[in-house]
Amino acid sequence: MEKKKRFDVASIAALVFMVFFIILCFATSGSPTNATGTLWALLAPVIAIGLALVTKEAYSSLFIGVLVGGLLTTGFHPILALGNITTSGLADAVSGNAGIFVFLAILGMIVALVNKSGGSAAFGRWAQTHIKTRAGAMLATFALGVLIFIDDYFNCLTVGSVMRPVTDSKKISRAKLAYIIDATAAPVCMIAPISSWAAAVSGYAEDGQGLKLFITAIPYNYYSLLTLVFIIALAILGFDYGSMAIHEQNAKEKGDLFTTGVFEGEQEEAQNEKGKVIDLVLPILVLIAVSVYSLVYVGNCMVGDDWVFDPSQKMDLGFIDAFSNTDSTIALPFAAIVALVFTIIYMVCRKTLSFKEAMKCVPQGFVAMVPAMLILTLATALKNMTNILEAREYVGAVVEGASGSLYSFLPAVIFVIACGLAFATGTSWGTFGILIPIVTAIFPVGSVLGTIGISACLAGAVCGDHCSPISDTTIMSSAGAQCNHLNHVSTQIPYALTVAGISFVMFIIAGFIQNAVVCLFIGIALTVGCLFFLKWYFGRKAKA
Repeated sequence: MEKKKRFDVASIAALVFMVFFIILCFATSGSPTNATGTLWALLAPVIAIGLALVTKEAYSSLFIGVLVGGLLTTGFHPILALGNITTSGLADAVSGNAGIFVFLAILGMIVALVNKSGGSAAFGRWAQTHIKTRAGAMLATFALGVLIFIDDYFNCLTVGSVMRPVTDSKKISRAKLAYIIDATAAPVCMIAPISSWAAAVSGYAEDGQGLKLFITAIPYNYYSLLTLVFIIALAILGFDYGSMAIHEQNAKEKGDLFTTGVFEGEQEEAQNEKGKVIDLVLPILVLIAVSVYSLVYVGNCMVGDDWVFDPSQKMDLGFIDAFSNTDSTIALPFAAIVALVFTIIYMVCRKTLSFKEAMKCVPQGFVAMVPAMLILTLATALKNMTNILEAREYVGAVVEGASGSLYSFLPAVIFVIACGLAFATGTSWGTFGILIPIVTAIFPVGSVLGTIGISACLAGAVCGDHCSPISDTTIMSSAGAQCNHLNHVSTQIPYALTVAGISFVMFIIAGFIQNAVVCLFIGIALTVGCLFFLKWYFGRKAKA
């Protein structure tokens, strides 16, 4: 109790110090009346991230970041700042994420139904007999994450729902589960030609060459590829380091899956002897099938940014073209509604739940997703503030201005800048949206170094997004694993930085060797070798 009190005092002191520091900076340095397009534009996300990592409290940290961003957008005019925060920040965040909120809420309802029917418990019992080891459970989670490559949001929530009973039964911490989910969401989507991410990248390229550009960049996307190698090697070697080691030790020795800060929307597993494995698997399969269909269908109904309801105006695009044209914020809620209705009818017909019990699961599932929705709202509001302040444009101008020197080293420089920008703003799509046009202007189109530069931009965007506490993918990985958000962030950063360091070295090497196969083998060897060294180092340290 005393320790917790000291921690709370330290958290409050950190908050007060940060606010005082902001005021002092502006009071003593002649604060700009217009921070747009300057270094000041990055101040709000830096404060929010710093506070979150220091205090381990997401809500107040994000809100203070939004508050600072609002003040910066109006030259520290309090009334105008409040108006900006309310409208351009929070209101736009809610309206812009409305489709994802619907998807989150409905998926929470499906999870509640599956739990109540005993499907999750049945799957856990099945897993105990068929998946014998902790490594097997991690690799099974990894494999499912790779298979669901369509969309990172869908990946995070579906993999978490399906694999949580399995990893819990093998005493794998929720932080480790959240890391595996996060590491097989955006990285997998970034190397899958048929995904919402491929469609997004394609949209930023000129002359209709977007998909070709995306595919040619895959072999050099070191962060995404080496992250997958890292997960497999880490599971096989069976060790952890950093704060993740504490979480895993507590899970293995004490059965404590959380260590600190339980997930606020945790749903207790129901004891229903009627439940079978099919009660979990079938709703998920229906959700996957309907999601694929709806993504393609919506892609055929999108004209620009508008959804066309008239069937006579529906286009007849091919599978890949439809994916490139789709909008997942429309398609995924549509699929979730169909899956929810199917699940209710199926459970009632199978008599695992009565209709009244099924209806009770609806608000329970919604409540379980409220923490994720709140964090996503605040994180998106913070992104909106940085967009108004043109933070991405500022960083883009810096990159473009520095492009003349160290030409072969430029991919590595682009990677670092993309990491920093995605980390600070919490968006990978916005990052490669601003950097891809710059990279294509710097390097000759179609050149090997140009391809490596595009890969560095995409890899850095994924890396920064992977590490950032305000990233929507990071937030939904926490929700999918039902893990305390800041536990997820603090435990995965050392792993993400390890792969980022190796990737940085690889982009330097690739800038000179410019051979995809040779460089990839070097990257794999460096990743595995690094893990062997870390296992030896931390093993020796533990014995000392």
